[in-house]
Amino acid sequence: MAQSVWGYDSDNGPERWHENYPLAKGDKQSPVEINSKDVQHDSSLAAWHASYDPGAAKTILNNGRTCRVVFDDTFDRSVLRGGPLTGAYRLRQLHLHWGSSDDHGSEHVIDGVKYAAELHMVHWNPKHGNFAGALKQPDGVAVVGIFLKVGKTPKPEMKRILEEIENIKTKGKEAPFQHFDPSILFPKSRDYWTYQGSFTTPPCEECITWILLREPIEVSSDQMAKLRSLSKNNENEPASPLVDNWRPPQPLKGRIVRASFK
Repeated sequence: MAQSVWGYDSDNGPERWHENYPLAKGDKQSPVEINSKDVQHDSSLAAWHASYDPGAAKTILNNGRTCRVVFDDTFDRSVLRGGPLTGAYRLRQLHLHWGSSDDHGSEHVIDGVKYAAELHMVHWNPKHGNFAGALKQPDGVAVVGIFLKVGKTPKPEMKRILEEIENIKTKGKEAPFQHFDPSILFPKSRDYWTYQGSFTTPPCEECITWILLREPIEVSSDQMAKLRSLSKNNENEPASPLVDNWRPPQPLKGRIVRASFK
């Protein structure tokens, strides 16, 4: 499989990533399955805080593998701090992973439960100079993971992102995406699990402190269908739906998952 074309199909999917990205078989890979009985409650885990500047939102794009919103991270305008982190981490982008139907799609699995989708807010630690530098450090990146579950009520907060989908239907399409405060996507509860892991896409760098929120946010089935209307092909190619862009859980290999709640 060629270096540039990893994906989620049988010929280039997660089972084969390690052929070009050996780190995919590393000791601190993500996602993982979280089993409540193995989780350690850690009373020293602080609350986390995000202060996001809505003016930092720049663009939304379809890169053929996910839908991504990109933020200005040239200075500390949108930051995450607290929780298991030391210092402030800058928001760089958010993206989603989803399934081909409502009963799966999340990357992390909680006590056997899969959610319809998982939203990742990617932050990096500016003490490492730049994003590329942060990727090489164990404390380089912090990702807030939010589960999406299908319910009766559409999430009005997801509406902004989904409205733009019409403009980025095919791979390589990008549209302006201004004045957006991503903190509206947080659930009410700030409870979280945390562990040391990796990016869930090649090259799967092991530089991430995960902050996985316990409470999912609710979206409607129609909203999920909208995500699935994206195409993973260019506009001059036959449309092929962008679905099942999730990596299955990886072995914990002795890592401990801690919880901020009992």
